[in-house]
Amino acid sequence: MSLKKSSSEQQLSSHAKGQRAEDRAAAWLSAEGYTIVERNFRVRGGEIDIIAFKDETLVFVEVKSLPHGDIDTLAVELGAAKQQKILKTAKYYLQNHRQYNYAYIRFDVLALDVPGLEPVRHIVNAFSE
Repeated sequence: MSLKKSSSEQQLSSHAKGQRAEDRAAAWLSAEGYTIVERNFRVRGGEIDIIAFKDETLVFVEVKSLPHGDIDTLAVELGAAKQQKILKTAKYYLQNHRQYNYAYIRFDVLALDVPGLEPVRHIVNAFSE
C-alpha cells in the first residue's frame, strides 16, 4: 500500500489551495470596498483571477499565494510572460465588456502568505503595458 499521493490528487490539492487563496483575496478586496465583478475569467491563453471595481477603476487582480517563497519568488512568478498573458486577457475582456470604456484600468497583485510580508500584501499598479 502506497502512501504517496497520485498526481491527480496533488493537482486537486493544488487547485483547492489556489481556490482558497482566491476566496481570501476576494473577501479582502470586498472588505476594502471593491466590488467583485468576475472571478477566474478565462480565455484561450490566459486567465485573470479577479476583476474588481472601485472608484471608477476596473482592477485586474493576480493572486499569488507563496507560503514557501519570498519577494524574489514573487518577482519570478510575475515575469514578463505572465504579465503579457494577463494584459492580453484583459484586452479581450474590455473588448467584450464595453460598459467599462469610461473606467480607469489597473493591474494589481495580491500576494498572500509570503514570509516576511503582511498576510495580504496589496501591490497596487504592479505592472502596466
